Amino acid sequence: MDYLFLTTFGEAATYALYVLIAVLVLLLMITVHEAGHYFAGKIFGFGIEEFSIGFGPKIFSKKKKNGEIFSVRAIPLGGYCAFLGEDKDEKSESAFNNKKPWQRIIVLIAGAAMNYITAIVVIALMFGIYGHSAIMAYKTVENPYGTEYSLQDRDVIVKINDRSVYLVTDLMEVVDGKAAGEELDCYIIRNGEFRSVKIKLAADADFKNLEDLETLAKSVGVYYSSDESRNVQSGFRTTGVKFGAFETVWRSFEYSFKLAGTVFTVFRQLFTGMLGINSLGGTFTTITVAAGAIKSGGLWSLLNITAFIGVNLAVFNLIPFPALDGARVVFTAIEGIRGKPISRKTEGIIHTVGFVLILAFALLVDLQRCF
Repeated sequence: MDYLFLTTFGEAATYALYVLIAVLVLLLMITVHEAGHYFAGKIFGFGIEEFSIGFGPKIFSKKKKNGEIFSVRAIPLGGYCAFLGEDKDEKSESAFNNKKPWQRIIVLIAGAAMNYITAIVVIALMFGIYGHSAIMAYKTVENPYGTEYSLQDRDVIVKINDRSVYLVTDLMEVVDGKAAGEELDCYIIRNGEFRSVKIKLAADADFKNLEDLETLAKSVGVYYSSDESRNVQSGFRTTGVKFGAFETVWRSFEYSFKLAGTVFTVFRQLFTGMLGINSLGGTFTTITVAAGAIKSGGLWSLLNITAFIGVNLAVFNLIPFPALDGARVVFTAIEGIRGKPISRKTEGIIHTVGFVLILAFALLVDLQRCF
């Protein structure tokens, strides 16, 4: 009994460590985001009241000679860069709302830009260490069109029909809508050698959503099972393929576009009903999923999760929804076109409502996963 307790306690402590790492990754990318706002604001002479890492009660605070406050707060799930006169009118020339609209727009999008740039650097590091992401087919099954037109066990899929394949979702996009027997031009690695081959789909590829791995597996001819109790999974694995320095940099940009595209695809499938709300998660789900991925995948997963969070934050914050940077850009652009702002009070109410809705939605999608 004591041994069981110690084992359980040890496993809990280990998982808690991975959760902490996931929290730190999220906090790092949020801090990078706010740093983008901060440095862009400094370039244009914006007055900055406080730069905070985290929310809630202060656990550390330092006031600089220019009046700026740097603080670390108790809840490590957010942060902010508070500009002078951002939410109300101020007479000072350095006040946020007294700056030119184009300067404000640059400051507003700088946070997302910093997230995206950081994600690309992380991806380049990941590709430099492990190679660029590719999909390995394993547990291949007999193809009705013969071995000549089939994937073989441990084939690494680099490109299909001249499109790079980084993620399983890329593979889905390439074959989606194609019928059994259709031929695909594949650039693969087989037995350590790059080669071009032609394969034929073993079954129709008509996907219901991003999670329809069973249809994908049947169409490309790999084994599939949803029997999680026996730890039997679909026959796909993510692996790495190394290229030269310039190719690695280019593929880092391309991979970041793929991650951004995945975010847009999720939104599209959510609004069209192809993806249910139970497939989404809020902050706590993000942390637990990230912790599990880091635990199972080590440094590669840590870098990949960091890049994904960076791209996700960049894309999400530029959505023109109230309280997000994208909506603030829209209000600022309208002011620049009209020559005068929309009522600050009205805008403030709109952003407050948007903030509450975002928090409520994040909490809702986290809670629905518990029931």
